[in-house]
Amino acid sequence: MENIYLYTVVLLVLLAIGDLIVGVSNDAVNFLNSAIGSKAISFRKIMIFASLGIALGAFFSSGMMEVARKGIFNPGAFNFEEIIYIFMAVMMTDILLLDFFNTLGMPTSTTVSIVFELLGAAVVMSLIKIFSDSGNLTELSNYINTDKATQIILGILLSVFIAFTIGALIQWVSRALLSYDFLQKSKWINALFGGISLAAISNFILIKGIKGTSYAGMEYDFLNGQTINTFLETNALWVNLSSLLVCYLFSYLLMRAFRVDIYKVIIGVGTFALALAFAGNDLVNFIGVPVAAYQSYEAWVVSGLAPNEFSMSVLSNKVPTPTWFLLGSGLIMVLTLWFSSKAKKVVKTSLDLSDQNDIKESFRPNFLSRLLVRFFVGLNRYFSQLFPAAISQKINVSFESTGHRPNVKDTNAPSFDTLRASINLTVAAILISIATSQKLPLSTTYVTFMVAMGTSLADRAWGKDSAVYRVAGVINVIGGWFFTALSAFLVCGGMVYIIHWGGFIAIMIILGVVLLLISRNFINHKRETKERKKEKKLISYQSDSYGGIIEESSRNIGSVIGKTYEIYSTIIKGLSHNDVKALSVSKKNAAVLFEEVNDLKNGIYYFLKRVKEANVPASRLYISLLSIMSDLIEDLIYISNVSHQHINNNHSPLKAKQIDDLNEVFQSLSSVFKEGIEAFNLHFSEKEFNDVLIQKRKNVDLLNQKIDDQIRRTDNETSPKNTALYFNILIRTKDLILHNFDLVEEFYQGSKKVNS
Repeated sequence: MENIYLYTVVLLVLLAIGDLIVGVSNDAVNFLNSAIGSKAISFRKIMIFASLGIALGAFFSSGMMEVARKGIFNPGAFNFEEIIYIFMAVMMTDILLLDFFNTLGMPTSTTVSIVFELLGAAVVMSLIKIFSDSGNLTELSNYINTDKATQIILGILLSVFIAFTIGALIQWVSRALLSYDFLQKSKWINALFGGISLAAISNFILIKGIKGTSYAGMEYDFLNGQTINTFLETNALWVNLSSLLVCYLFSYLLMRAFRVDIYKVIIGVGTFALALAFAGNDLVNFIGVPVAAYQSYEAWVVSGLAPNEFSMSVLSNKVPTPTWFLLGSGLIMVLTLWFSSKAKKVVKTSLDLSDQNDIKESFRPNFLSRLLVRFFVGLNRYFSQLFPAAISQKINVSFESTGHRPNVKDTNAPSFDTLRASINLTVAAILISIATSQKLPLSTTYVTFMVAMGTSLADRAWGKDSAVYRVAGVINVIGGWFFTALSAFLVCGGMVYIIHWGGFIAIMIILGVVLLLISRNFINHKRETKERKKEKKLISYQSDSYGGIIEESSRNIGSVIGKTYEIYSTIIKGLSHNDVKALSVSKKNAAVLFEEVNDLKNGIYYFLKRVKEANVPASRLYISLLSIMSDLIEDLIYISNVSHQHINNNHSPLKAKQIDDLNEVFQSLSSVFKEGIEAFNLHFSEKEFNDVLIQKRKNVDLLNQKIDDQIRRTDNETSPKNTALYFNILIRTKDLILHNFDLVEEFYQGSKKVNS
């Protein structure tokens, strides 16, 4: 019997390693977002600062482990066997839930997940005990630490609104005072900003660092017999003012004597501080439960009692976490930070929502986002009327970023400037340090994300062209947080119920399912990453000369024709074999191709800004080619959609004669597609153009013939759905091939002007 629980504890330790990996992948956004977004310092330096912060924070995080032991439930109300079941359910749920969000690229809260998992498991286990005894639900308060749990949950929820509001307010005031030309302001102003930021971050490091160690509780002679904690608390005002003065002088010296950009210093120190906070505050989310399980097992073995007789009141005592647990965890987190591709995906989501530039939006607008944008636009219009026109004009000048946004769409441009990055880090550090000083396991994800969203709103990064998309993104992320809480509670509660009845066998079965799901996510993510690398996307137009546009258009048209051929081929094969999966792939690929062309169309503004005024014909050719490409792909999307819908709805498949006719049409079109691809991959000449053009009449006649044949067969047809599908495919294929020839002809006429 003892060996079974030993194996369970070992499994918990192994799950902790996996949880650390998925947890860092999720939470890396908390401390990398501002530094990566501003591109103020190199990526390598960012990672070094973050790694040092993680390593130090992990070492200082022992005090927060109490949350896993007694923060949510009263351990004395459970026996050893029940506690182990609770802990096992929590860890399996946590690793599954976090991996799910990482795969989606959505930042969620590891704090919320662990809190609601512990709550769900403890509530279900409590109900099992209650119904097996008295059946009185009022006894639930004897098992659950309701006061502490309520305090933690309210603190987490309030942090969302507080972080957003304070971030927006401080960003608005800072931008109004410093404008986008903040680097041109006098040194004493920038030094003051640097002093305030560095003092706040330094105080944050003190609270997260020194106060979390065993040294903070020791008495020192040079402090008149006080402990460090006591000294910091009784002299808080003096310590903060002294820190502000020292940091101001330090900032001024760096700028004056060494010509250092103080904002880069803030970003480097802030990244280190938030990484330290993440490790110190959130490490409990990953190893708190396994550490508590390990300490529970040690206490039970010494007791000599049966596992269902040994009360876990021992967990109510303060027990230091073994140092090797902390050091090992820090090492795993640092390695994950450097090598996790999912971490980069989660960071990208946060950066896209706060980007100052015109980018491809990641989220679609919804009813709520449109409603909120309209409401706040109206509210802003109302409050703007309350300010005198002169003051409003002066404020608008500070927020005017003309000259800071390039006319050329640059994918390597910073997402925001160093002022906003510094405010993101400073405000997040202050809020987290306040919560940590109150022993609240605050969600660092909620705080850092909402601060970044608040500063983005105040900095007018959410303009009229992007607000509805950005708000929709924030709503989706926040909705994901509520989903995290609900699913963590329900899934973990369900798991602990199954484990209670099935014991160790149930644990192994559930663990197998969890590992299977995670392995599938890993394989799918790896395959998608590999396909994304191999995928040849349409190139953005960079040339401003007629000849350069012709060259770039040639490559794009060749790529569009090639992808159209591949997708059309998949549609015909899917219809021939009644294969809904193949038709689903063709539908997805057609939509992706349309998005690529749409991105080029959305970039027309930047294209026209870049080309010279004398190149009006080049611009007209560019716009015309994009329009024809868009029409061609719309035909392809229609064919793929109606085909997928027909088979997916289990309608009658096409008849053998119809399949033969479609294959004949496809074989005839194949020569057109292949010759078109070869022509555009080579330098398009009159010979290639004439070879392609010869095929036009032949293919149109063939399609007309197949339409006529189906009209004659209609008297013998029994399926209206089947007939409608077949006619739709033939008619849209005819449109597709005509647009294909229009594309070739338009390009050829344009290229002739260059050669003449």
